Order: sequence, then structure tokens, then C-alpha cells
Amino acid sequence: MGKQAQPKKGASMKSKKGKKKITDPFLKKEWYELKAPSMFSKRTCAHTLVTKSQGTKLATDGLKNRVISLCLTDLQENNDEYFRKFKLQIEETQDRHCLTNFHGMEFSREKLASSVKKWHTTIEAAVDVKTTDNYNLRLFAIGFTKRQPNQKKKHSYAQTTQVKKIRGRMVETVKREVQPCDLKEVIEKLKLGAIGKDISKACSPIYPLSEAFVRKVKVIKKPKFDLGKLLELHGEGSSRSGGGVGRPNANEPKIQESV
Repeated sequence: MGKQAQPKKGASMKSKKGKKKITDPFLKKEWYELKAPSMFSKRTCAHTLVTKSQGTKLATDGLKNRVISLCLTDLQENNDEYFRKFKLQIEETQDRHCLTNFHGMEFSREKLASSVKKWHTTIEAAVDVKTTDNYNLRLFAIGFTKRQPNQKKKHSYAQTTQVKKIRGRMVETVKREVQPCDLKEVIEKLKLGAIGKDISKACSPIYPLSEAFVRKVKVIKKPKFDLGKLLELHGEGSSRSGGGVGRPNANEPKIQESV
């Protein structure tokens, strides 16, 4: 007689345990609205997910310091400059709203790739500037030489001395435009591309530039967190200083004015 096949070890245990229950992970999460600063016309700019509060672990702890990247068309109405991407950082939560602050800006890769041209010189400069409200910013400027109308040469290369002079003008222009301003005014200039236009004008006597702009902004250091200043940045009064709310679904009793 042949040998009988014996059942594998653990097969009976698996049948007893049964299948693992599959649950939807989104049932444990909730949505929060992102509020952009008052410099942008679209205040409610996006939504974000976070795990619900459980025990001592609050949902707001997972939201604070989260960085979101949005293009300018998502933040500003009647604007088609999709290549400007602004970074916003969540600094405070109120009910289901997240108050954000400026955290940086950069150009999309497609915009930079389309701006770089053959037979032209690319000139870049980096500047560290401090605003009047104590934000340390690092701005990266970039410019491209321009072909003249009656030019016979195939290329439009700038000489080494001209490149050094243009880079110096870039640094001077950025410092002149940013140092006397606060963060709100700097963001307004970044939205309009005003700093790049001033760089083109300042460098044209040395060598004409076809394009010049601030391609990237980094926030190196922020001042100490102040809820009142953050509310002012959002165009709200200092009366709403009640700050973060750990459990947004909790129903709190209303305060009666008179008894």
C-alpha cells in the first residue's frame, strides 16, 4: 500500500483563525481645510487628510509643520502662471481649518527647461536677505542673455567680466527690493515677478537679458511663533487667540452673556 499524504502543519490552525478582516483605512481619517494667507485670493486652497484623534494622540499633532506645495493658479484667481509653486506650512489649527504660512517658492522643472537655450549664457546668483519682520530668506536669481536684432554672430555669449558684473547687479537688485519689505510685500513681488523685471532693467546696460526672474526662495529662519502675528497674516483679529483644537467633533457649551 502506498503512503497516505499527511496534512501540513498549521493548516488546521489557519482554518480555525479564518480570513483577516479587511477594513477601509480612510475610515480612520478625517479631512481638514487649508487656509492660505491673506495675500492670496483663494483662501480655502486645498484639503488634507490626517488620522483621527485616538487616546493621547491628537490629529493636530500630525498636521502641524506639514508642508504643502501648490501652484499659483490654485492660490490666485485669474492667474495662469502655473509654473510658480508656493510652499505653505501648517502652523496652527482652528476647528477643521489649518492656518498656513509661507515656506518657500520655486519654479517648475518645465519652465526652467524651456527657458534654457542653446548659444546663450545662463547667469545665476544666490542672495541671503533678512526682511523687516525677521524672516531670513535665500533667493536664487537666474537670467539669460538676449540676441540682438541686427546680430550676425551665431551665439550670444557674455564675457566673463560681464557675467561677474551682471551677477553683482542681481545681488544688489534683490537686496534693494527685499530688505526694506516685510513678508507680505515680498510675496506680492514674487507673485507679480517684479524682482525679475527690475533685474532685467538693471543688467541691460551691461548685456541685455531675454528673461530674468527669481526661480527659487528658501526660508532659512523664521521668527519665534506668534499666534497673533499669524492671525494678522490671515487678515483676522487677535481676538481669535484660542489656538489649536485637539478634538474638532467635541461639542462645547456656549458661554452665556447673562444669567
